[in-house]
Amino acid sequence: MNLFEDTYKTIEKPVEGLFKDKGSKFIAYAYPFSDPEELKNIIAELKSLHPKARHHCWAYRLTTDRSIFRVNDDGEPSGTAGRPILNVLLSHDLTNIILVVVRYFGGTLLGVPGLINAYKSAAQDALGQAQIIQKTVNDVYEVNFNYLQMNEVMRIVKEDDLVVLKQVFDNDCSLTFEIRQKQVNQTLGRLQGLTDVKIKFLRTS
Repeated sequence: MNLFEDTYKTIEKPVEGLFKDKGSKFIAYAYPFSDPEELKNIIAELKSLHPKARHHCWAYRLTTDRSIFRVNDDGEPSGTAGRPILNVLLSHDLTNIILVVVRYFGGTLLGVPGLINAYKSAAQDALGQAQIIQKTVNDVYEVNFNYLQMNEVMRIVKEDDLVVLKQVFDNDCSLTFEIRQKQVNQTLGRLQGLTDVKIKFLRTS
């Protein structure tokens, strides 16, 4: 991701797709996905939904700079399932997404080119149903200040259109907010201009 790019594309909600070839059925499921820990649950759910399916092959991409990905052929010949699914995600430039293709074997071998085409086509069909959305890369910060500075801090929150995630207003106040990455320097500069304000970076979302 270059310095000025702070958006990425993903899907709004889960979708399904389907492809059939020579009796084999390939059912694709795409989900918004941000935590690899979710993988086991997704696969377990699909296996309970399709206990007689022969294969559950998948690919995912993660992070806003699209740098993390994994593929799994789940017993299909190497490179015939997970990689074609990943290539569909790449061609749509999507990230924070997982796509699983469940295969029911129809009794006729499809061969390597047939398998690659089937997994690709099922994945494409699912994404054809998807609402693709653009999201901004945001950083989450916590700012601590005393009660007397409330008005100054809240003015910056309002003027810079910050998304407040959590707030505590007491003698000592704290505010957790989300801010678009390319706006960070401007907003932090304004907050740092206030007396006795402490700012802490929490995470990127």
